[in-house]
Parts: sequence; C-alpha cells; structure tokens
Amino acid sequence: MAAAQESRELGAYLKARRAQLQLHDVGLPETGGRRRVTGLRREEVALLASISADYYTRLEQGRVRASVAVLATLARALRLDEDQQTYLYELAGTPNARPRRRRATQAMRPPLRRLLDQLETAPALVLGKRMHILGWNRAATALYTDFAVIPPVERNYVRLLFTHPAIRAMHIDWDHDARDAVAALRMAAATDPDDPDLARLVGELSVVSSAFSTWWAEHRVSSVSSGTKRLRHPVVGDLTLDCDTWDSPDGSGQRLVILTAAADTPSGDALRILLSWAPREPGPTGAER
Repeated sequence: MAAAQESRELGAYLKARRAQLQLHDVGLPETGGRRRVTGLRREEVALLASISADYYTRLEQGRVRASVAVLATLARALRLDEDQQTYLYELAGTPNARPRRRRATQAMRPPLRRLLDQLETAPALVLGKRMHILGWNRAATALYTDFAVIPPVERNYVRLLFTHPAIRAMHIDWDHDARDAVAALRMAAATDPDDPDLARLVGELSVVSSAFSTWWAEHRVSSVSSGTKRLRHPVVGDLTLDCDTWDSPDGSGQRLVILTAAADTPSGDALRILLSWAPREPGPTGAER
C-alpha cells in the first residue's frame, strides 16, 4: 500500500474507533455539557496517548506517519483488543510489528481437500482470500446449497450471506452473523489491501446492501475461530450448530470451517436426516480464484 493511502486508511480507522468510545469507557470524567461529537474528541485521545493534540490531528488527517511506539500508545488509549491491534499495525505499514505471512494462494491445498473427503457427517467449507469458498463437502451441500451451480466468481461466503436469498434466510441471527463476517473480511483485507478483487467485492456489496456499507465503515475487525450458528433449514427446521474454524498451518491464509452437533440432540438428528436424503457425489469440488 502506498504511504499516502496507508496514512488515509489509518486515519479513518482511528476516527472510527474513537467514535465508538465514550468517556466512561476510558476512565475520563463526564463533563455534563452537550457534546458535538460522537464518541471521544481528538484532544481526549491525544491526552490518553500522551501525545500533542496537534500531532494526533495530523495523524488522523493522514499528514504524518506514526511510529511503532506511538501506535502502541494509541492501541492502549483506544482500548484495542488483539485483533484490532493487529489491524492497526497492518494499516500503518510497520514491518517490525506486522506478522509475517506468505501471500495466500487460491488453489485449495491437497491436505484440506483430503479432510473434506473424510468429513462425511459434518458440513465443512474451505475459505481462501476474501473468504472465497474454495471447497465444500457433501454435508455442506445438503445443509446450504449446491455450491457447484454458483458461478465461481460469486462463490464467496460474505457475498452469499448478503445476496443469496436462501442462504440469507437460513440465518436466524442474520444481523449478528453477517456483521461478524464483515469484521472477518475487514481483518483479512488488512493483509492485502491493494487486492483489486477485494475492492470490487466491497464496492458491489456496498451498493446492494446499506447494512454492509454501514458495517464496513465501522472498521470492526475479528478473527474469532469458534461460535454457534442458529440456522432454519426449509426441510428439517431449526438447527443449532457449533462452528469451528482452523487456520492452515502453512501460512497460506486458507481456513477450514466445520459445523457440528452432538449426536443425541435434535440438531444432530436433523443433520443425519439431511445427509440421508443428499445425493451421493464424487467428493468435494472447488475452484481456483
């Protein structure tokens, strides 16, 4: 990322983050008067970070670059969690603080393909850059949809959450799940911000969904690897599934997502029914993108 663009992105993130904090969040006393800004003022952030208000203003406006030391104080002042700190350093372009990662490939790794073949009873997906769906198993097809009939360019997890009517309707907690997906996409974007396909994806979804546009502008980031999804399937009804995600150990950025349910639960029974009806097919398919 060019230095000027880095500075603008960093400034936008700092501004978005301070807007999300209140005086009581950072231990500052309430003034009692009417505030003309949402969240913290620039002067208040500067005070918390022990830097001058003028310097912080120029930093937020993209007119200066922040050192690692300043970034550390800002991370503390803005109460950034681990994911948010990683995102901050990525945006600032600080090589000493940024984790070293290999550029992700979009060809599904053979070990992940073998895992999909062997996961017969648990819906599973392999996600690549931009949360693009690289592979899936028969159980995932039974639960969600036949991914093979979706054009490869549209086979993206975030895109499907926002634009595929059937997949969107399945998510009982759609607002929560979709917002988390946007935060995960934001996190992934920091590692390759110049990706033209990412820019096209964000632009398209911003046009078709005001919710996506709003959540993307929040700069919320997340790399949560486990949770629960509540789904409403048109055939077997409601399911509550544990969702776990594993990063590929080779640094490719590919992630394996698996949905499971305990065998002696209604959700476990529903998965078994779905699989009994699903047609047999010769293993998972995938696409390079």
